[in-house]
Amino acid sequence: MSEATRLQIATRNKTRGPSRRALLKAAVAGGGVLLLPFHMPFGKAAGTEAGIFAPNAFIRVNNQGKITLIMPQVEMGQGVYTAVAMILAEELDAAFDNVTLEAAPPNDALYGNPTFGIQVTGNSNSIRAFWTPLRKAGAGARAMLVQTAARTWNVDPAACRTENGQVLHDPSGRKLSYGALVGPAAAMAALPPKDPPLKAVADFKLIGKPLKRLDTPDKVNGKVVFGIDAMPPGVKFATLAACPVFGGRVKNVDDSDAKAISGVRQVVVLDDLVAVVGDHMWAAKQGLRALHIVWSEGPNAEISSADVWEQIRTASAKEGAVANAKGDAATALSEGGAIEAAYELPFLAHATLEPLNCTVHLTADACEIWVGSQVLSRAQAIAARASGLPLDKVTVHNHLIGGGFGRRLEADYVETSVRIAKHVDGPVKVVWTREEDIQHDIYRPVYRDRLSATLSDGKIVGWKHRITGSSVLARWLPPAFQKGIDIDAIDSAADIPYDIPHLRVEYVRDEPPAVPTGFWRGVGPNNNIFAIESFIDELAKKAGKDPVAFRRDMLGKSPRLAAAVDLAASKAGWGSPLPARTGRGIAAQTSFGSFIATVAEVEVDEHGEIRVRRIVSAVDTGIIVNPDTVVAQLQGGLIFGMTAALYGEITIDKGRVQQSNFHDYRMLRIDQTPLIEVDLIKSGEAPGGIGETGTTAAPPAICNAIFAATGVRLRRLPIDRGQLAISL
Repeated sequence: MSEATRLQIATRNKTRGPSRRALLKAAVAGGGVLLLPFHMPFGKAAGTEAGIFAPNAFIRVNNQGKITLIMPQVEMGQGVYTAVAMILAEELDAAFDNVTLEAAPPNDALYGNPTFGIQVTGNSNSIRAFWTPLRKAGAGARAMLVQTAARTWNVDPAACRTENGQVLHDPSGRKLSYGALVGPAAAMAALPPKDPPLKAVADFKLIGKPLKRLDTPDKVNGKVVFGIDAMPPGVKFATLAACPVFGGRVKNVDDSDAKAISGVRQVVVLDDLVAVVGDHMWAAKQGLRALHIVWSEGPNAEISSADVWEQIRTASAKEGAVANAKGDAATALSEGGAIEAAYELPFLAHATLEPLNCTVHLTADACEIWVGSQVLSRAQAIAARASGLPLDKVTVHNHLIGGGFGRRLEADYVETSVRIAKHVDGPVKVVWTREEDIQHDIYRPVYRDRLSATLSDGKIVGWKHRITGSSVLARWLPPAFQKGIDIDAIDSAADIPYDIPHLRVEYVRDEPPAVPTGFWRGVGPNNNIFAIESFIDELAKKAGKDPVAFRRDMLGKSPRLAAAVDLAASKAGWGSPLPARTGRGIAAQTSFGSFIATVAEVEVDEHGEIRVRRIVSAVDTGIIVNPDTVVAQLQGGLIFGMTAALYGEITIDKGRVQQSNFHDYRMLRIDQTPLIEVDLIKSGEAPGGIGETGTTAAPPAICNAIFAATGVRLRRLPIDRGQLAISL
């Protein structure tokens, strides 16, 4: 058992997480965002072994000066391990090449996200939430080392400074490495200052530099271990089939053919699924294919996509809970000339590169798990419940994740794996096939947005936006669902950046029949930015104004977004001539604490086929920790969003998901990827989020470009090429 895991078990019962009442109060007090107090876990939280200086939960220094940084957030390709390490090492004044990383164990009290109060990686929130706490952790540790050195030399701590893992006293020319101070620091029980002084931005040595990612070398040489790579001794492999109809159950199983396959060890039949356990994945998969399963399909066997859309369209006609209201929108919209439109987004699967997997070794008195999870403490708690063991008997090893996109914010796959492991002697690795993964996902909800607006003197004066869709937060974090409002579902809509004197934003909760819904990369802004930025383009056309100028004239209260619009338009050559059937479209957004403008250049042929030729994004995301990571995340997000715009759709027929693999749930291919240019705007503001913003930017920019090229307005995703071809 690792030192960090022992610490987690020892401290779990000493510090209780926030109560539901506290979360409820925080949700209300935060005005739509959960803002929880974050208490820096100082003291011996991160290690108590001899020869280790553990000033807080995030930093350990050994007597050789080697620094281990405990990562509170999960690395799933977004570069957070490197960014977190840069922030801690910056304030600690550590030598960056002397730093190693370790994933934090499950522990809400020590590693809970300050925004949500639980240990979670998502919502482009890692750097935003931990920026100040991590800086204080590093600065506090540095101050304690300075204090220890000053006592050793009997000098004023103010006369000492730090650099590259050393404390220096320039008047006497003395210096001590951090490693040499480990023993004295522990013996003297140095106390951290309450508010350690933080570095001025001008003094940053690491933050702002394009440093190489710390996880890249082991990814290149094959040493890195993702969840699917974990191989405890004696592990067997399992794969499974659940009822293809939502909510169905197992009726009968004939496993004789499966058991005859070489390498198949056993067949596990549960009430809602069947799993085949084998010596290797191939045996398990072949065994699963040989099963003869009769399903009890249940009451959802007649549900179709048509039913889902009929229900949500009916719901969207109703008045919703008011998320924001300003001025007198009703009067402004009733004075005549109101422009109306409705936009729709389909179910989407996550389709992560690394399929769902979880390895479990369950014995009578312990449960050990190897997994990649975005919500580690919740995964541990659910495993404890499924196994029937106390929480402190469940050990979870979290690994790098080969794509999360919100899917691993759920822990259903951990629970399923534990249920299967109950019937297996020894460790078992449960791996979902791609087909099972796509057809039993927890899907991005369908959304329908109804908008109406009035114009005067080329600007919007009245605005109404009604958002209808599933509330993921009502299930996932109930305290965040208040007075009929899902604060994620209204994100980037209730706080629309444009200067509109009279507006009303509503939310109507509508849960689709049978289909489970969850977070998907881009979350609420995904839906709202597509609807808003498409509608803004329609209004610009009605006003007879250029789409960039129309937006720019209403951004007086958002100079950061206005600057991004100006830069993106300039870099993209807005207004310069283009070939026939080619157009440019723009989308502007304030989301996840960042300000982004994106211009897409799109060509449409006479058959309605679309080629995205170029994308230009300008972003003000505050202080940039690692510019290479920001650019990479925007590029990846834009590609993710392009895929959704061009192809993404999950459809339902007879209670079944119709898509099963990448042949019918398409991804953007490498030869379709356009030139992507990202311009970073220098800023002294606190960092914003960046991992999801590209996803939300791509669809409206592309659809607006299609309109510019063809005059055809598309209000539903994915893009309907047939509609385009007919219209052309």
